[in-house]
Amino acid sequence: MTGLAALTTVAATPEPNTSVAASGRSYKYLGRVNGYVEHRIIEPGRTVEKIETFTRGPVGVVRITTNDGKEGTGQISTFEPDISATILHRHLASQVVGKDPANIDSIVDRCIEANYKFPWSFVCRALAGIDTALWDLYGKIKGKPVYELLGSKKTSILAYGSSMRRDISPEDEAERLVRLRDSHGFRAFKIRIGQVNGHDGDASPGRTERLIPTVRKAVGNEVKLLVDANSAYTPPKAIEVGRLLEKYNVCHFEEPCPYWELEWTAEVAEALQVPVAGGEQDNDLAQWRRMIRMNAVDIVQPDLCYIGGLTRALRVAQMARQANKPVVPHSANLSMVTLFALHLLAAIPNAGPYVEFSIEGNDSLNQMFYRPRLEVKDGSVKIPQRPGWGVEIDSEWLKSANYQKSERPA
Repeated sequence: MTGLAALTTVAATPEPNTSVAASGRSYKYLGRVNGYVEHRIIEPGRTVEKIETFTRGPVGVVRITTNDGKEGTGQISTFEPDISATILHRHLASQVVGKDPANIDSIVDRCIEANYKFPWSFVCRALAGIDTALWDLYGKIKGKPVYELLGSKKTSILAYGSSMRRDISPEDEAERLVRLRDSHGFRAFKIRIGQVNGHDGDASPGRTERLIPTVRKAVGNEVKLLVDANSAYTPPKAIEVGRLLEKYNVCHFEEPCPYWELEWTAEVAEALQVPVAGGEQDNDLAQWRRMIRMNAVDIVQPDLCYIGGLTRALRVAQMARQANKPVVPHSANLSMVTLFALHLLAAIPNAGPYVEFSIEGNDSLNQMFYRPRLEVKDGSVKIPQRPGWGVEIDSEWLKSANYQKSERPA
């Protein structure tokens, strides 16, 4: 037994329970699923000494240093990283500096609970940088990649090529997917349908109805097709589009309705045979629990940088596992989020078959700031084998970035 399945067999940190005598019901906080915490070798006296952030363009890197000079590197969520970095230093750093870096669960929970007045989006985007830097630090101390810390020996993951474009004709989209199939061995692609928050509209009249058959004919029946609607439809329209997807053997219908309309999405999921996917935008674990329990989605898609890091993504993966749902993380750019998704997929027993791998050429996100680069060969991506996340941040990139620091007072 490997991965999260193995981890849940060891003694996890107990969670408080509160019984309500009037109803006889008991309530439990959303549990910590990574029981390996109790089995870490923690160095007495090791604490977080300093947190540094480096932001440039859409990317923000976090570096955590301990009082004995150990370092770990992570990433806050892409886009508006300067805001996330400010939140990190103003609202989160005080919950981390001076603490034992091995107690990742406790640090993550403390950061969320201390900021209950400012929940979710930017707090979680900033928290992702802290959490992933702590995991990198722990891996480097133990001399293991993160996925090995989680009990896995898997070294590569199949990838699906993820298109981000709606400003492309069906014919041109099909042509470039065929090229990538032949050059990189992709066996699956995701394409964009509808219009973002489109109120049943399309990027151009009739585009979706032409795109699906055009791409299917071009890539052939051996290639898996996934689609992303980015909250485009009401339930009736989503079901109508879903029937088209079923006709062409699409295996993944992502975010068919506005993501906050869980009842709408559940209605679509119940009506269709094509699996409905979602969750990239969601960072509230209680919302995740509701979403999974009501079967709003068939495929669970946390984004490790939107949700607050690996620790919270593991909790969602455990919820999904208990509901027999696969996890296919959202990782729509080639910043470190795809790297984090690789380690998660290697470790969990309910991993979906693919990691999302962007096929767009945005140099500001396209791994320009870390090495080694992730590459798709024969349809798969190898997971870096060095300790932690297995990569190093380019020193010249760090020098050119905007810099902030929080540290323990002298």
